[in-house]
Amino acid sequence: MVRPPAVAGQFYPETASEVDTALQTLIPPSVSKRRAIAVVCPHAGWTYSGRTAGFVYSLVEIPDRVILVGPNHHGVGSNYAVYGSGSWHTPVGDVPIAEPLAAELLDNCELLAEDAHAHGSEHSLEVQAPMLLRANPNVRIVPLLIGGGWPESGGRNNLREIGAAIALTVREYGKPVLLLASTDLNHYEDQEASHIKDKLVLDAIVKLDEEALMNHVIDVEVSMCGVASTYIVLHAAKKLGAKRAELLDYRTSGDVNGDFAQVVGYAAVVIE
Repeated sequence: MVRPPAVAGQFYPETASEVDTALQTLIPPSVSKRRAIAVVCPHAGWTYSGRTAGFVYSLVEIPDRVILVGPNHHGVGSNYAVYGSGSWHTPVGDVPIAEPLAAELLDNCELLAEDAHAHGSEHSLEVQAPMLLRANPNVRIVPLLIGGGWPESGGRNNLREIGAAIALTVREYGKPVLLLASTDLNHYEDQEASHIKDKLVLDAIVKLDEEALMNHVIDVEVSMCGVASTYIVLHAAKKLGAKRAELLDYRTSGDVNGDFAQVVGYAAVVIE
């Protein structure tokens, strides 16, 4: 099964030449790359968040296997949906699914379901695919969408169980696997309010504190779409030995278009 692009020509360019041109700017060459257990990366249109995402793909070593965890914005399909076989087509080539890794993850967690339909129109992971392919032409992915009602997506116990299953799957695989949490930050408040709210959640992420992250999102009403995805990845990363995290870049849509009345926040974080 080949998943066709759903948002090419909307969130990122539609043709191979346009994608190549954009990525030359968004992912500048780096002399040395960092090995990471996990990263946090935004998923808005490349015009807005592509430069922030580019810090991840420029500075972090992308191994041959990546597990992508993102929010299901459309509420379609299973609450915890794995795309388990085939490939994802992009304007610059196909990204194969890491089928044995996906199968192992499904076996390790009864909460997860193989559900390609849930991924059909979702952008949160698709926008990463051409960037991953640019960073590593040999990359294979396991896409996982988290639904189940924002922000806790079925409850923290479920999120911890999924995170633990991801960590177990990575340990059993025995080769490098990068975890990627796809999320944007606060949505559609003014720049000053968003800076305050985004700093709270980013401080929690950098401290590797998934509970504080979720608490801040709830307590001060941070409209962070991928909070559950980030919670899962933080939990998994700590089980895989993560000790530190660093904010690589932060900006808002207002920094791009000059409209500071209603902004969306974007951040890139590396977890080691």
